[in-house]
Amino acid sequence: MKIYNVESPEKFLEVIKQCKGSVELISKQGDRLNLKSELTKYLAISRLFADKTLINDMELVASDPDDVKFLLEYMMEGK
Repeated sequence: MKIYNVESPEKFLEVIKQCKGSVELISKQGDRLNLKSELTKYLAISRLFADKTLINDMELVASDPDDVKFLLEYMMEGK
């Protein structure tokens, strides 16, 4: 799924933390970054969110269908 216009990286990561399965960010180079990994969160995400253009268009893959619904609800509600 594509994620657009993440205004609060901290809130976004809290939502990811609540997911049951794995949630991966797909980089433009095709790399898969596990967003539930603390190491990834601190190393990769800080770099990604430093470049505001990346926040506007990210691709996520969630392994659990319930997580997909949860993430879509989060993005639709704009919280």
